[in-house]
Amino acid sequence: MKRLFVFLSITILAVQIQAQDKYFTKTGKISFDATTSKSPENIDGVNKTAICVLDTKTGNLQFSVLMKGFEFERALMQEHFNENYVESNKFPKSEFKGTITNNASVNYAKDGTYPVKVKGSITIHGVTKEIVTDGKIIVKAGKINAVADFSVALADYNIAVPSLVADKLAKTASIKVDCVLEPLK
Repeated sequence: MKRLFVFLSITILAVQIQAQDKYFTKTGKISFDATTSKSPENIDGVNKTAICVLDTKTGNLQFSVLMKGFEFERALMQEHFNENYVESNKFPKSEFKGTITNNASVNYAKDGTYPVKVKGSITIHGVTKEIVTDGKIIVKAGKINAVADFSVALADYNIAVPSLVADKLAKTASIKVDCVLEPLK
């Protein structure tokens, strides 16, 4: 009986230690901006329901975002985004799966800001492309903040821009990621 208790205690402890390597959020913020100097208004949207998982042991990182979750200042712009550009009914989500390539340089046990390089595959509008970008991991009070800014060319993801609005919509969208992660329990 004593051996069984010791075995179960070690197993539970191992599971808890492993879980502390994984951090998670379902309230991550991803925004984009496709405004040009000729845009009559800002062409930007924000999604505050991105899911993100980070394994601090391996540096593996995953994001998933529902395209219909992007919000705009004007309802008509949101409708055009979902129906005409990203075709949210056909391609309901975008995903990123990758790795922090310099994960060993991040001390997840010590508060600080750590520059990172992230490499992986991003899928938008049903098209998957390799991407490499710089970012930051900010460790503070047991939480991890994953931050990155990068750009994507709309044409690379087969997002067609009608000629009528071609000069009012940027050919490249600026993407910002800001996710506060907590230990996965």
